[in-house]
Amino acid sequence: MKKLGQELFALQTLLEEFDKCVDNQRARLNDLKELEESFQKDLEDVGHMKDNVPAHMPKREAPTQGGESVMKQSETLQQEHVKKSSRSFIREMDFITVSEFDSIPQYMRGRVSYEQLNAAVQSINTSVTAKYKILHQSVKSLNNHSRKLQQRFKEQESKDTRGHFFVVEDDFREFTQVKMDKRFQGILSMLRHCQRLKELRGGGLTRYLLL
Repeated sequence: MKKLGQELFALQTLLEEFDKCVDNQRARLNDLKELEESFQKDLEDVGHMKDNVPAHMPKREAPTQGGESVMKQSETLQQEHVKKSSRSFIREMDFITVSEFDSIPQYMRGRVSYEQLNAAVQSINTSVTAKYKILHQSVKSLNNHSRKLQQRFKEQESKDTRGHFFVVEDDFREFTQVKMDKRFQGILSMLRHCQRLKELRGGGLTRYLLL
């Protein structure tokens, strides 16, 4: 009975992980549908503009001194908006497709299922999102614990990580319930095989960079 209970509990855990994967895929599908509708509308607008180009386009007047000032101010605001957006952007790892999972050698997969692999991807995304939300916040808005985390995150960066999103083992422990055991190390190897991440070692740390 005890063994049966353990197996039922394991099955329930797998089902919960599968439900999370399904929800994530459903959300992605909705986003793609919205993107398709937006693209279709833009395509129709471009077609309308192409079909209704006036025979004579009005000449652009040279901007006055005041107009130049307004244009420069507008350009500055646009640049600041782009910089702010880039700072707040957090990249996430794409889920593994069925074909990608099937391409992983059997010796590397072992007993890890498709659902378990994508559950690990979700855990990595959780760690990345939590980490970079703290990094993107001002020091004044953070509590003492988050300030220490932010300082640690910055100290772990190097010239080789510039422009990349990455996590280390401590981030998994901080933000998820993932156990850094041999099974999870095997999952990381599978994700490297699928070109979702790469390892960067240095300074006594292993950094997992998202590709």
